[in-house]
Amino acid sequence: MFTSDKARFISFEGIDGSGKSTQAKLFLDRLIKNGKQGILVREPGGTPISEEIRQVLLTKVNRQMVARTEALLMTASRSQLTKEVILPNLEQNRWIIADRYADSTLAYQGGGRELNLDWLLDLNKFATYELEPNVTFFIDILPKEALRRKKYTEDRIEAEGIAFQKQVRQTYLELAKQFSDRIIVIDGHMSKEKIQNNIWDEIKRRYF
Repeated sequence: MFTSDKARFISFEGIDGSGKSTQAKLFLDRLIKNGKQGILVREPGGTPISEEIRQVLLTKVNRQMVARTEALLMTASRSQLTKEVILPNLEQNRWIIADRYADSTLAYQGGGRELNLDWLLDLNKFATYELEPNVTFFIDILPKEALRRKKYTEDRIEAEGIAFQKQVRQTYLELAKQFSDRIIVIDGHMSKEKIQNNIWDEIKRRYF
């Protein structure tokens, strides 16, 4: 059992098909089994308003959407989620497990869409009330492996292709170097059980 009573904010990041959503769910299940309260949130989405924004962002019919519109909508969804769900639950001492958060905007709209990262950093700070995860796990896999794993219909952003995902992955790796105290790179090519054990060991090392 854990000895610390303080709730934490943990985010999971990765390119599409990396397995981050699976790892976020597994982590929450393990957390609860160890006596902690927690909730899982996803991005974009997580509130009625954020889910409506998600539909606009991901539907394939909106292929004419420009990069700045995409970035603004992503951060608008995040702002609503942060204010309505994340901050209140942290105040109630519940762990927050996020399937994507602010780093996704830096990687996708910064790396993938080539928007200015400094501008996106400022936009994220405004949207999130300057809240940052305590730890971010970047599940790193090669884009060709991510593509092989996919078994579902691609949304508008996933349909951008492997070259786009390569740019996104490279930006994630650069962010991991820039924010090395917060972002932990996990080899996503391992078994899901091994990945989860590595994540769990890191959390125990940091907090318990």
